Amino acid sequence: MSAQRSDGRKPSGDRGGERPSAAARRKQIIVGLVMGAIVGVVISAISQFWLWLPAGLALGLAVGVIMKPPSE
Repeated sequence: MSAQRSDGRKPSGDRGGERPSAAARRKQIIVGLVMGAIVGVVISAISQFWLWLPAGLALGLAVGVIMKPPSE
C-alpha cells in the first residue's frame, strides 16, 4: 500500500519518479571519489600504512554511487 494523500498525490517528501540527470550523477561519483581519496590519504598518513588509500577510494566510490544527488 503506497502512501498517498486524500487528493491522490504523493507526499512532498517522496520524490517518486524524479531521477537525477547523468551530469549530476557523475558529479556525485566524482565528489565521492575525491572525499574518499582525502580520507584515505589522512588515514594513511596517521597510520603509516599505504593500503588505507585504496580503502578510502573504495569507500568514496561506494558512497558516491549509493547516494542520490540532490535534484536540480
